[in-house]
Amino acid sequence: MGERAIMAWGEIPVTDMEKSVAFYNKVFGYDMKIDNSGPNPMAVLGNSMQDAGAHLYPGKPAADGGNTIHIALDDALEDGMARCKEAGGEIIGDLIAMPFGRFAYAKDLDGNSIGLFEPAKA
Repeated sequence: MGERAIMAWGEIPVTDMEKSVAFYNKVFGYDMKIDNSGPNPMAVLGNSMQDAGAHLYPGKPAADGGNTIHIALDDALEDGMARCKEAGGEIIGDLIAMPFGRFAYAKDLDGNSIGLFEPAKA
C-alpha cells in the first residue's frame, strides 16, 4: 500500500452553527463562515479543503463526547487553552507533552471531545 494521509476528513456535530462557528473561530483563530450551498449547512475548519480537514455541521453530538479530533494551534497551547475557556469550552485535565508536540483534551460548547494541539518546534 502506498503512503497516504491517515485521516481523510472529520465531522463535528453541533447544535447551534452560529455559536459553534464563533467558538472555533475564537479558539483556533479561524475566520470560518457557514456554507449553505450543499444539502446541509457546514463550516470548514480553517476554510481549507486541502489535505485532511474537518467541518462543523448541524447534528446530534455523542453523549460521551465521541471521538477526539486534535486541531493544531498557531500559537502556544496555554494560549489556546485560555481562549477555549473564555469561549465557553472546558479543558479536561492537564497538558500532555509528547516528542511530536503538546496537547490538551477539551470539550466544545456541545461537549464534543477535541484536542488542542501545539506541534513541536523543528
